[in-house]
Amino acid sequence: MRENAISLQNYRTYLSKFQSLIILISLTIIVGLLSERFFSINNMWNILRQTSVNLCISVGMTMVILTGGIDLSVGSVLGFTGAVIAGLLKNGLTLTPLGIVIQYEPLGAAIVGILVGLALGLFNGFVITKFRVPPFVATLGMLTAARGFTMLWTKGYPITGLGEKFGFIGTGWLLGIPMPVWISGIIAFLGAMTLRKTRFGRYIYAIGGNEKAAKLSGVNVDKIKLWTYAISGALSAIAGLIVTSRLDSAQPNAGTSYELDAIAAVVIGGTSLSGGKGSIIGTVQGALIMGVLNNGLVLMGVSPFWQQVIKGFVIILAVILDKLGKKEE
Repeated sequence: MRENAISLQNYRTYLSKFQSLIILISLTIIVGLLSERFFSINNMWNILRQTSVNLCISVGMTMVILTGGIDLSVGSVLGFTGAVIAGLLKNGLTLTPLGIVIQYEPLGAAIVGILVGLALGLFNGFVITKFRVPPFVATLGMLTAARGFTMLWTKGYPITGLGEKFGFIGTGWLLGIPMPVWISGIIAFLGAMTLRKTRFGRYIYAIGGNEKAAKLSGVNVDKIKLWTYAISGALSAIAGLIVTSRLDSAQPNAGTSYELDAIAAVVIGGTSLSGGKGSIIGTVQGALIMGVLNNGLVLMGVSPFWQQVIKGFVIILAVILDKLGKKEE
């Protein structure tokens, strides 16, 4: 009887460990059977390109959630930083008191945009650590503020015509692989190495597992949280760079609801919402699941409104599975 109980426990552990991969394979087969266009080479690359944006955001979101926090501002930060990059490329930066106009190349504009995202993330972390504002509230405030900044920067109009050199980031190919896939793949690799091989990564897990114990062990909890939110902001800016380049424009409403896809990818990938448990590999699988789901719904002609309903229930189901998994532990 005891052997059966141990065997069942091992089976559950095994299933929990590989549930994201099992879901991804199952979903891919189901969508492939329902749509004959799904397994075409062009569509496979299209899925990876679309997934790359969510993956960039999700890597940062994984780190934040591992600390026991949440970042609802990633979509708005994506939209604002994308608009900043596009505005600098198109119009430069005018220093009115000095009568100087600074013109930007794609690399310079991209660096400024990423630094803006980093600064917004640092502000989130500062508010959360310094004033003890719950992450949900602090990042919800930034969600609204960054969206307002985007409207002020763009005046409500798209910024278009950004040039072929800049467009290469979002639409170009390198060694037979789309540039967005290269960018997101490198970010995922660096994120995984950071969590698994560095002291910073170990501290992130420690804080999410037991913040008080981590603090008593000498971990500078506030500093780790501060830079975790900063990384999330910077990676959202990189996602904004990809989106803006791919569309050859910065849309005032860019990034709307992207935070939901990122949270879904992270939770489906096995990261616990209470923190301390999860991995970047799981997040990659979760992002691919969301990419396959989005692509499959489009190919099957499902209404965009129903797509939102389905994705909402997917998030709820992922959270339920997370809670059930914690009860079994």
